Amino acid sequence: MMPVRSPDPRNAGEDPARIRATIARAPLFAALPISAIEDLTARVVVRKVSVGAAVVAQDEPGDAMFVIMSGRVKVVIFGESGREVTLSILRAGDSFGEMSLFDQAPRSAHCLAIEPTILLVLSREDLLRHMQTHGRTAFNLLGEMARRLRRADETIAQLALCDVNERLIHRLVGLAREEGASSPDGLVVRRRPTQQELANMIGSCRETISRAFNQLARDGLIIPRGRSLVVTPALIEKAEKKKAA
Repeated sequence: MMPVRSPDPRNAGEDPARIRATIARAPLFAALPISAIEDLTARVVVRKVSVGAAVVAQDEPGDAMFVIMSGRVKVVIFGESGREVTLSILRAGDSFGEMSLFDQAPRSAHCLAIEPTILLVLSREDLLRHMQTHGRTAFNLLGEMARRLRRADETIAQLALCDVNERLIHRLVGLAREEGASSPDGLVVRRRPTQQELANMIGSCRETISRAFNQLARDGLIIPRGRSLVVTPALIEKAEKKKAA
């Protein structure tokens, strides 16, 4: 019988059940046995990050990975001119920072909290020790790396083959599917990205996105409502047809 690790004393005040539930729900740790979940729960450290703070910085050494307990984190790269490219927006249950743990290369991007965020931090040493006795976690990590590579391939293809309007439609539909709530008019994205944020996500400029966004609104394919946005079934169908073509 494997010995049970004691919880990290630095997590005093945090509900172990909530930590355990976060790990169990994270796609990276899907279908792990209870023993693996308990082992990870005892190894992680809770870290709180304020809005705008950097979780990791590009090119710094990577010695830990992270699972988002609550809040949101954006993964970005800054060009020499200061231009920002947003690679992804991560939410509760998502993980990041694993890559540097295996190739020991510097971080490949900046990760910034875009709202108050609570993270579970797992060091390289603890992850390696965990995988020595819980091999399923290693297979899950390989699967996650493969999914990210596929998403990167899709992004490269969009940048090379799709115009700005097509990329904007794809991103809006993606946001709706990731965090949209059903309504009679379509999927409601409660935190509507700014036009600059959308530009950063698809590699364009705000002025171009403004024109494309407003045209979609005039065509009734999206419905801005205050700080939220409704992505209509017609826009989702349009995206599916373009993908099939």
